Amino acid sequence: MRGDVRTLLALEDGRYFEGESFGATGTCVGEICFNTAMTGYQEVLTDPSYRGQIVAMTYPLIGNYGINSLDQESHSPHVRGFVIEELTDVPSNWRSEMSLDDYLRKWNIPGAKGIDTRALARHLRTRGAMKACLTTEETSPEEATQKGIEGEGVIGMDYVREVSTRKIYRWDPEDTLSAPWSIVQARDGDGKRALRPIRFRIAAYDYGIKQNILRLMRQKGLEVTVVPAATSADEVLAFDPDGIFLSNGPGDPAALPYAHETVHDLMGKKPIFGICLGHQILGFAFGGSTFKLKFGHRGANQPVKDLRTGKVAITAQNHGFAVDAKSLPNNVEITHINLNDGTVEGMRHKELPIFSVQYHPEAAPGPHDASYFFDQFADLIEKSG
Repeated sequence: MRGDVRTLLALEDGRYFEGESFGATGTCVGEICFNTAMTGYQEVLTDPSYRGQIVAMTYPLIGNYGINSLDQESHSPHVRGFVIEELTDVPSNWRSEMSLDDYLRKWNIPGAKGIDTRALARHLRTRGAMKACLTTEETSPEEATQKGIEGEGVIGMDYVREVSTRKIYRWDPEDTLSAPWSIVQARDGDGKRALRPIRFRIAAYDYGIKQNILRLMRQKGLEVTVVPAATSADEVLAFDPDGIFLSNGPGDPAALPYAHETVHDLMGKKPIFGICLGHQILGFAFGGSTFKLKFGHRGANQPVKDLRTGKVAITAQNHGFAVDAKSLPNNVEITHINLNDGTVEGMRHKELPIFSVQYHPEAAPGPHDASYFFDQFADLIEKSG
C-alpha cells in the first residue's frame, strides 16, 4: 500500500480533491461519474459500459470483500480510474482471491482513496457530468484541470468498437457457467441448480455485454450466440435465430450509426429485446434520438414505474444518456418511466414484437424486481413463432 503518495482529482470546472494513491500510479483522464450502490464494486469495474470513465463510489467503505474471478462481468476492468473514500486494507470473504488494491495494480488502473465522495457526488449532481483528471504525478491543480479539459469524454465517442467481441461465439456451450447458484445447496454439493432445457436460439449483439445477462438468458432456456457490434443484419439473419438481443455498452449512442441502421434492418424480421445501450440504439432505429443526462443514473436503487400496471420496481442502472420521448413515432409506446426525473425507462413497438428497457434486469448484485423481462422475451418469441 502506498498511502503516502498524493493523488489529485481535478475536474474540468476547476474543482479539485486531494487524496491518497492505491492501485496503480500514473495519470488518467475521462468523464467522472458516481455510483450509489453499496456493494458490487467488482461488477462496476468490469462492466464494459464504464469504458472511458472515472468512477467514484458514494458508499464510504470499499474493498471489504476483495476480488474474485467468478463475479466479473467481463474479462477485465474497463474504468479509467477508481475513486473511493475508505479502502479496506484486509479483505474478508471466503471467495476472495486478491485485494482491490492488488487488482487495480494488476490492470494498471489508478485509484484514489481518502476522497470526500459525498462532496464529489453533490458537486456533480449540481454542476452535471464533466471530464476529470486523476493523477499521482507532481502537478498543480491547474495543470491537472487542463489535462481534464483536453482529454476524451463520452459525448460523440464510440467505445463500443473497443469492448465488443472480435469474433462470433456461443455462450457457455457446456453449461458450466450459467447454472444458478445457491448457498443452501452448496452445503451438500457444488450449489448449482439444473438449467432449463433450451427453448430458443438467440443472436446477441455485443455492444459491451455483461456476463450476467448471458447467464440469465441461458437460465431462461435461451441458447445465445454472441456477435460483434458491427455484424450486419444479413449475417445475423443467416443464422436464422429465434430472436435478437441488443446489449448494454459504453459511450454515446448517437455515435453508432452502423448499429442504428442494422437494428432498423432487423425490425419486422425477428423479435427484438434491448437493454440499456441496446434500448437507446433501438430508439434511433425507431426514428428517435437521445440526449445527455445531467449526471446519469448509476446505482442499484432507481425507482421505475410500469405505466401499464402502475407497479414500481427498484432497479439497477448505469447510463448517462436517455431516449427523448418526444422524438419517438406514434407506433412506439413508452411503457416505463423513471420516477426521479420522468425519463424513458422502457418502450415497445405497437405492431412489431420489439421491446426494450433502459435499466438492468440482470442486476448482480442488486434488486431482482425486473428479471421477468427475460421470460417476457422468451414468451414473445413463442407467440411470434
